[in-house]
Amino acid sequence: MDCIWPLGATLGEGPLWDASAQALWFVDIKQGRIHRCDIDGGDRRTFEVGGMPSFILPRAGGGFVVGNADTLHHFDGERIVGEIGRVEARADNRFNDATTDSRGRLWFGSMDNLEEERSGVVHVHAGGAIHVAGGDAMITNGPAVSGDARWLYHVDTADKTIWRFDVSDGHTLSDGEIFARIEDGAGHPDGATIDAEDHVWVGLWGGWAARRYAPDGALVQEVRFPVANITKLAFGGPDLRTAFATSASIGLDEAARAEQPLAGGIFRFAVDVPGVAVTPARLDA
Repeated sequence: MDCIWPLGATLGEGPLWDASAQALWFVDIKQGRIHRCDIDGGDRRTFEVGGMPSFILPRAGGGFVVGNADTLHHFDGERIVGEIGRVEARADNRFNDATTDSRGRLWFGSMDNLEEERSGVVHVHAGGAIHVAGGDAMITNGPAVSGDARWLYHVDTADKTIWRFDVSDGHTLSDGEIFARIEDGAGHPDGATIDAEDHVWVGLWGGWAARRYAPDGALVQEVRFPVANITKLAFGGPDLRTAFATSASIGLDEAARAEQPLAGGIFRFAVDVPGVAVTPARLDA
């Protein structure tokens, strides 16, 4: 494992591998920035977009969709160039994590930015409109969707629980089941993603690790990091066998920062099972 960019992000999140450019994108939510680098951490670029950009994903037809506060924006790779849609939200709420499924549906969650109330919920952009899917939580994370677009994994970070819902016939999170619980002392589950074997990888906030769970919920692998707050993984490189992890430095006191000089950096390590190429969001259909 190595740290390819020790940038000290306040709240690094949303890693995305851009196969066409062979580049990694990610955000720093609290600094209002979108970052880009190559597989080795070179060719570093930073885009000041303001607000609280929480995710970046490819958009069908070109460019990217970026979630910021309560609005979905079109980002052309250098600047915000238009608004796609917005949701009605409480003043203290903001978007958090997101994913697309193999059908091009965009799933994204909201959360209480003050981390006090269970005012977050999962939304989906499908059929040309934004719908409330469900999954009330203080902090929504994930979401991640299986390769056949059937199972959606919704992370309730504060409750340390990963839920699974069948979304094959629609976009409502109902009749879910607990997929995994994170035990005391292991941190809180953060962003999740799926690999080519439909295993679920999840970053552990305060857990110094990322974990891989089998489709039956069994823990099959844990990767340790030199920093406590691992927020999410993405798979990239020519064969999608390089895992990239974002991390955060927010909330660390002076002693913790001395112990974790790479907190907020971008890490990479090799995996045996590749990831899955990200499907562009179909926002007009």
